[in-house]
Amino acid sequence: MTARSTLGALAVGLLLGSFSLGVMGADPLQALSSIFLGSFASAYGFGETVTKAIPLMLAGTGLALAFRGRLWNIGAEGQLLAGAVAATGAALSLKDLLPGFLMVPALFAAGAAGGAAWGLLAGWLKTRFQVNEVIGSLMLNYIAAEAVQYLIYGPWKGATQFGFPYTDNFCAAATLPVIAGTRVHAPTLAVALAAAGGAFWALRRMRFGFEVRALGGNPEAARYAGIDPARTALILMALSGGLAGLAGAGEAAGIHHHLTYPWAVSSGYGYSAIIVAWVAGLNPLLVVPSALFLGGILVGGDAIQTSMGLPASAISLFNGILLLSLMGGEFFARRRPQRSPSPLAGEGRDGGPGHK
Repeated sequence: MTARSTLGALAVGLLLGSFSLGVMGADPLQALSSIFLGSFASAYGFGETVTKAIPLMLAGTGLALAFRGRLWNIGAEGQLLAGAVAATGAALSLKDLLPGFLMVPALFAAGAAGGAAWGLLAGWLKTRFQVNEVIGSLMLNYIAAEAVQYLIYGPWKGATQFGFPYTDNFCAAATLPVIAGTRVHAPTLAVALAAAGGAFWALRRMRFGFEVRALGGNPEAARYAGIDPARTALILMALSGGLAGLAGAGEAAGIHHHLTYPWAVSSGYGYSAIIVAWVAGLNPLLVVPSALFLGGILVGGDAIQTSMGLPASAISLFNGILLLSLMGGEFFARRRPQRSPSPLAGEGRDGGPGHK
């Protein structure tokens, strides 16, 4: 889609989303203005918006890469949880083995590896057994959530958490520093910005980026160009999962400081990142403002639930309408008839130089 088409689809989505809030009893214009004022008009609101945008940036960048290669990875939610599990395992097992300054890099490495492994599993199911990646990655989300539940109620249940289903808290060296007065964990924000910029550069400057674009544009032509679609798909799924895993590591070490309920670790970030990627037009660089935009909707949504008495599902419905609008815009943009050049293009009024 062009930028104009994306903005048009987004405007339609906002309009329909506002209407859905009106059906629930809220004033549509007041609700929409409250969402954005609550997210961007105060220092606290903006800090919370950035906090929620961080995992959306990482997961959204990974999904933008996968979608550019026509790999419909719907598993960022599970990959984020896998990253949180791996980072927690590293935090609990390495606290007495590594010097303090190595703990945060170790957590990020573990989170990326956990998410990459979960994404690679979905890619392997596709390339080895032709399991559709939408189904495979989606089912793995539920397995990841159940694995987290098993760990926090079972072998990893903390001895110091008064019976609550959390792991023990991370040691001080394994917790991420935050910007004063906010919950913004600065190291993960830096990683997210670097990932978006790096992915943008790789798509345009590296051979791998050419392979991704070729696979997304025409898989058969990519084969003739010597590109191995299966290999590229596996790498893409691992990269996409690894970025979501970094988001999970950031949430575990920067927000909670332990592993907790799956819905608390993620809050649906993996699914919201799908919207982020499409709003950005699958451009990794535009994922950054797109994540801030959707993070603002999530923060503002929490505000209007309390101020207007809307149910918790209101913003989920709002986001779903946004996604459907963007997908609908993509559908119609692809099927818009292209204006073919006139067979007489380039000829003069007299029929061209050959006219007699």
